Amino acid sequence: MAKIIAICNQKGGTGKTTTSINLAVYLALEDRRVLLVDADPQGNATSGLGIDKNAVEKSLYDLLINDEDIAAIIQKTAVENLDLVASNIDLIGAEVELVDADGREGRLKKAIAPTLDNYDYVLIDCPPSLGLITLNALVAAGCVIIPVQCEYYALEGLGQLTNTINLVRDSLNQALEIEGVLLTMADYRTNLTQEVINETRNFFGDRVFDAIIPRSIRLSEAPGFGKPIHFYDKNSIGAEKYAALAKEVLARSEVVCKGEAGGITVAPAGEGEQQEQQKEQAPA
Repeated sequence: MAKIIAICNQKGGTGKTTTSINLAVYLALEDRRVLLVDADPQGNATSGLGIDKNAVEKSLYDLLINDEDIAAIIQKTAVENLDLVASNIDLIGAEVELVDADGREGRLKKAIAPTLDNYDYVLIDCPPSLGLITLNALVAAGCVIIPVQCEYYALEGLGQLTNTINLVRDSLNQALEIEGVLLTMADYRTNLTQEVINETRNFFGDRVFDAIIPRSIRLSEAPGFGKPIHFYDKNSIGAEKYAALAKEVLARSEVVCKGEAGGITVAPAGEGEQQEQQKEQAPA
């Protein structure tokens, strides 16, 4: 039975899609069978895997609204062990159409249920909102990964998100847990980055992943070529950090998703690591 992880933050620009794509790829490279569900109408997880979102015939919209069989929606990607439920602009209409739908909060959970035995992980790339699409993801998921950008106001809105997660847990999905908080877009040339890291660790404790994703030229370029970072520049610091994140997810999965405290010790980035990240963050 697959472990279902929603990658969620209602703030935009926190690295949700970049994380969804690259975590999915590195889990697949660890010989895990992975299904990535693109639940964002922008369809960036779809195009980031080299698939033309405008040419997609069957998408998540058809799964949620037209009750299509998920077997007809899933498509292979260029990455072995990684499949995709694609998305495109059609999904915008689902937010409106779901309002009056029967069992509106649980439609995604019901739709993906028949295929869960075929995968080890299902990752859901959530939209930057707390609407019905995100609610469907939280009802379907066992765990949530929250990307937090190392920028001013980074923690703004996290209280609302955690309250939403608690409400979903209390009323719709008792198994839902926060698997971890992922710090993204870290720029060690600024004092602000370390301040956000410290504040996030103080707030979330050992739920913060060891892996911190840097602000990286290579990570920014890769989606434009329709490639995950491993296939664009596997020797970059961004690739190294997402590979490390996948190993952390594998290591802590069984512990956190049973509702127990995460048992991973978090240590700050060492001076050598910071210097390496600063080199890549410097303008080309």
